[in-house]
This record gives sequence, structure tokens and C-alpha cells, in this order.
Amino acid sequence: MSVGLDFRTWLVGASYLVAATLFLLGLQRMASPATARSGIQWAGVGMLVATFATFFLPGLHNIPLMVVGIVLGTVVTWIWGKKVAITDMPQMVALFNGMGGGSAAGIGAMELVRWSAAGTAAGAVPLTLALLGALIGSVSLTGSIIAWAKLDGRMDKRYTFPGQQWFNAAVAVATVVCAIVAAQTLAMPWIVAFFVLALALGVLMTLPIGGADMPVVISLYNAFTGLAVAFEGYVLGNEALIIAGMMVGAAGILLTRLMAKAMNRPISGVLFGSFGGGGQMQEIAGAQKPIEAGDVAAMMAYAERVVIVPGYGLAVAQAQHKIWELAQRLIERGVKVKFAIHPVAGRMPGHMNVLLAEAGVPYDLIADMDDINPEFPNTDVSLVIGANDVVNPVAKTDPASPIYGMPILDVVESKNTIVIKRGKGTGFAGIENALFYADNTRMLYGDGAEMAGALVSELKALDGGGH
Repeated sequence: MSVGLDFRTWLVGASYLVAATLFLLGLQRMASPATARSGIQWAGVGMLVATFATFFLPGLHNIPLMVVGIVLGTVVTWIWGKKVAITDMPQMVALFNGMGGGSAAGIGAMELVRWSAAGTAAGAVPLTLALLGALIGSVSLTGSIIAWAKLDGRMDKRYTFPGQQWFNAAVAVATVVCAIVAAQTLAMPWIVAFFVLALALGVLMTLPIGGADMPVVISLYNAFTGLAVAFEGYVLGNEALIIAGMMVGAAGILLTRLMAKAMNRPISGVLFGSFGGGGQMQEIAGAQKPIEAGDVAAMMAYAERVVIVPGYGLAVAQAQHKIWELAQRLIERGVKVKFAIHPVAGRMPGHMNVLLAEAGVPYDLIADMDDINPEFPNTDVSLVIGANDVVNPVAKTDPASPIYGMPILDVVESKNTIVIKRGKGTGFAGIENALFYADNTRMLYGDGAEMAGALVSELKALDGGGH
């Protein structure tokens, strides 16, 4: 009997090692757009191996309930993932990430309830990590739900009130106090109070965060979820959870730091502050000047260098394929075309990269902000489609602006700028864009996909209708 148990334990451990290797290889491949898809597949296979191996753990209980949960979760998320529009991808990522944090918090809750019933914990370290994982997971759960509501337009982008940060700090202190007392007494009232406050803290932390910071927030809560899973994995003695959680946590922290650096923002500024110095914003002089598709096509057809700047509006219009067709037409005419990506363009990390990859844009035509900014003064035409806050010059010129201090794409320095925009509305940060009023900017009003299609048709006409 013991030999059989030893073999099963060895088999599970070996399977977890295989899964961890696949996680590492998958994460490595995700670092490059060219191999990211296969990296996700490798990591997915690793998770399947780890999940299947877990069923062979000695003394496992509630197997039918586990199977039902896995089947339901797989079916629901598979259907949801297949049907979700690309514009709703940030919301889905935020919500699913929150579910991971909630699962980690649930593990911590069950262990604390079990120890409370027994009157003793498994040890000081497991107890501490159970509480810490539950705290981080709870914050990630409710914080991600608020982020989802903001991204989905169900909630205003910012909720503030006088003394808000002091109130949040008081709730955080009360949460820690309840955790300490719960650890010492294992009394259910203190455990319940701890979870109520932890869940409330996630809501309170996310309410005042504005739209410009939302990609960083999603990345940060992703890191929180990973850390929570790792801590609870230690509590359960499950190596797969520890490894997977630490990888997600480490990757999320690194990504959050990179994005915060790209925005010239400390993490504390995202969570506890806001862009800009406050006060009255400067008035924007001038007027938006419209242009027709035929004139834009001629301007681009005879340009030497064109830079295309995609933003969230590109996703809304589902215009990525038409924009790539437009770029191909220009390249055939000998125009040098590049795509410029801001690190926080869109509403989640890598949003624009996903869109362009879906359309088949080669990776060597995609440039990041630091590489492309020196090229704008020598760019004949910059075509902005759907981007707003990440090309707004007030980030450099107006200390009172909510986005002041955020590095931007220096599109305003181009010789000519064309902005495809459905109307005269503001961006996700809710402020006017000075780029739209610049002397060298013209506005091509209309749906992104329709205008891109019109530009392609005009280019064909210039070529005599040829292919």
C-alpha cells in the first residue's frame, strides 16, 4: 500500500515538474510576438498536466465536485472567450483575473474555517501565508470587478471624495488588525470581519483610479492574483500552485513596472495619486479642420514616410484589417510605413499588438514609443486612428492636465497629421486633445473601418483601379 502511495506521490511530483517546465518555456516564448501564440499553448498544456496530475494526489476529497467545477468553468469560459468582441477583451481579462484572485481568497477562507473548527492552525507560517494570500486575493477580486465595470462603461472612471486616501488607509489598518486578531484567536467573527474589510479595500483602492491608469491597474492586479495563488499553494503544499503563482506574480510585477515607467508614474502614484498638478487647465486655441478621404489618400500616396498610430478606436471599429490593407497599398507604392505603439495604448497591456497581429502586420513594421519618437519630425504623414490620450501634447505642456507627465507619441511633430475619428468626443481620460487643433492636423471624420476602406479605394483610383 505504501509503495503504491509513494509511486503516486512521485508521479504527481514528476508531473508538476513537467508542468513547471512547460510554464517556463511558455512564458519565455510569450516574450516575443512571433512565438507568443505557441507560448500560450505550451503553458496551457502545462496547466492541463498539472490539473490532471492533481487527481492522483493521495487522500483527495470531493472529486465529483471538482470535476463539476472544472467542466462548468471550462464550458462557460470557452463559450465566452469565443464570443467576446475584441473591444471587450480588456474587460474580460480584468474579470477573469479577478476570478483567480477570488479563488485564492476562497482557498484561504476554507483553510481558516477548517483551523477555526479544529481550534488550531497548521503552523505560524501557513497561517500567515493563508491570511496574506486571502488579503491579496480579496483585493484583486473586488478591485478587478471595479476595473471591469469602469472599462465596460457601467461605472464612472473616477470616484473621489474629501479625505478618501485617509479613509482607505484606515480601512487597510483595520484589515491588518483583524488579520492579526484572527491569527491569534481563530475566532470566526474576526475571520469574517477580515474578509469583509479586505473585499471592501479592493473596491476603495480602485474607485479613485482614472481611465489613463487602467492598463497599469489590470497588470498590477494580475500580479496580485499570482502572488495570492503562490501563497495559498504553500498553505496547501501544492508545488504546481506555488510555481504557477510565482511566475504570474513575477511577470505581472515586471510588466507593471515597465508600464509605470513608460507612463513616468510610480506605482504609488497610480494607487494613491493622479496625473497632473491640479488647477485650471489651459484653453486650447484654434479649431478642428476636416479633410476628405481623397485628399488624405493623395497626401499619403506621394509621401516618403508614413506612420500609423492605432488606439482603442481601432478596436471599436474593427479596422485593423483595412488599415493593414491600406499600409500594404502604400508599401507597394514605395512608401515607408511603420506602426507606432504606445505602451499603454488601448485598455490593457499589449492591446494594440494583439490587434495588429490578428491582422497579420509583420513585427518588423511595429515600433515602440522610444524608437519611433525621434522619427516623427521626418515623417510626412502620421495617420492616427482611434488613439487619443497617448498622442495628446498637453501631457508635456499643461501641468494642470490629468495626464501631465505621461510620455506620449510625438505625433504633433509630424509634417502632417491625419486623425480618423468618429466625432469630436474626448478620450478615456476625459480631456480635450490639443493635437486635433494643431495647425498641421486635419480630421477625417467617420467610422475607422469605413474611412480606411475609403482610403484604400482612393488609392486604387490613383493607381488607375489596378490591384
